[in-house]
Amino acid sequence: MLTCGRFLSSSAAASTPSLSPFRNLTLSLLRRPHLRLLSSSATASAAATAAAAVEPDTKGGAGGGAAKPQWKAAIDFKWIRENTDAVAANIRDRNSAANLDLVLQLYDEYLALQKEVERLRAERNAVANKMKGKLEPSVRQALVEEGKNLKEGLIALEEDLVQLTDKLQLEAQSIPNTTHPDAPVGGEESSVVRKEVGSQRNFNFTIRDHLQLGKELDLFDFDAAAEVSGSKFYYLKNEAVLLEMALVNWAITEVSKKGFTPLITPEIVRSSVVEKCGFQPRAQNTQVYSIDNSDQCLIGTAEIPVGGIHMDSILPDSDLPRKYVAYSHCFRTEAGAAGAATRGLYRVHQFSKVEMFVFCRPEESDKCHEELITIEEELYASLGLHFKTLDMATGDLGAPAYRKFDIEAWMPGLDRYGEISSASNCTDYQSRRLGIRFRPSPADPPPANAKKGKGSSGPTQFVHTLNATAVAVPRLIICILENFQQEDGTVVIPEPLRPFMGGLEVLSPKTK
Repeated sequence: MLTCGRFLSSSAAASTPSLSPFRNLTLSLLRRPHLRLLSSSATASAAATAAAAVEPDTKGGAGGGAAKPQWKAAIDFKWIRENTDAVAANIRDRNSAANLDLVLQLYDEYLALQKEVERLRAERNAVANKMKGKLEPSVRQALVEEGKNLKEGLIALEEDLVQLTDKLQLEAQSIPNTTHPDAPVGGEESSVVRKEVGSQRNFNFTIRDHLQLGKELDLFDFDAAAEVSGSKFYYLKNEAVLLEMALVNWAITEVSKKGFTPLITPEIVRSSVVEKCGFQPRAQNTQVYSIDNSDQCLIGTAEIPVGGIHMDSILPDSDLPRKYVAYSHCFRTEAGAAGAATRGLYRVHQFSKVEMFVFCRPEESDKCHEELITIEEELYASLGLHFKTLDMATGDLGAPAYRKFDIEAWMPGLDRYGEISSASNCTDYQSRRLGIRFRPSPADPPPANAKKGKGSSGPTQFVHTLNATAVAVPRLIICILENFQQEDGTVVIPEPLRPFMGGLEVLSPKTK
């Protein structure tokens, strides 16, 4: 469990530039017969250099050199190499395009080059030490020349080492998180129903979909929004405004009772934070809106700003698990989405959402995942919805997710189930990129792979992160309108929402 987030992936470049040619002296140095690859137990110095140098790229580069990364991630290359078969199987099961062979090749090249750099540094230091004593002029001049040559060779090697580590990081980022052993293997169709609540309502009249109901109840205006903003935008009107506010306030109120801290988040974030959370703001067919001539994006989910709230920090062990319930607007390009199945409010560019997010200790993340899905199920059951909870198959998992549960609710007007929420355990995938750690209390045993730390408090560990949807407003508006419609065109408001709508019980068609 503690190794689950070692595969870090999101915005790796489709291709990476080659290293610049070595200088003649560098080539001669590298061809010396004593050059060998380091074993997996590389020296502490090499490991430290790797951690400091290996950084992912965020925007790609041009020209002949490797693009300069802008942030660091703690990728455990040694673990990847020691578990090659498991990593390869995980890449295959998740239909990932990651090139494990290239990552392993680049890692071996990195270790070899790093060792040669260390050897040249040692030789340069030895020459410098020899020059401290009293020497014949000819001997001193020879040492000066040798030191100069070593310095030039070292500069060349260090430049190539930087490029190589950048290239290694870019390739390694395409490797997804590991997968829970109980997750079904295969495509979306292989996902398994783990729970079903309620049943489909039997209607004795012709069912209206939410678009027709919205028109008769004067709740939406898609035509005006299309003129003002473009397709897949909408105005909410009249009681639909109250319904959105009710859903948001109800969800925050209920989830807060479970010990979650309410947040309203920024809705514009740095591109690097989006990438560290596992999204691809600059990729082809991205769902992220990027702001031109800036390093900022509109958020597609509050998961991103909440994930970044403790970036580059060490959380007190006593504060874990730390739970948030966050309200935000969300913005998505919905690239490639089209067809009758996405009509109306089902798939839009802007919507309101209440998101749950948890930072916890590694041994608690499975329990927290169950807590999140239970909260979701309780919320939707209290509204009287018919839904099923799915354990999503490996081919449907995003790069950060170790395991994901989706909830699909019955939407009679659309005549199908539609996704209304998901709950994902991302283990330490995001925290290794965001730099979020905790320091276990002295009574806690260290993980098997932990290095001995200084002081009595012990070494830090990466937290695990989890996220889950409490309310995606447009999808729940669809469910409420279509499931609780009446023959006379009215819609009954679920009881839990009525106190948040001023006691309103029924939506009625407007009289002309």
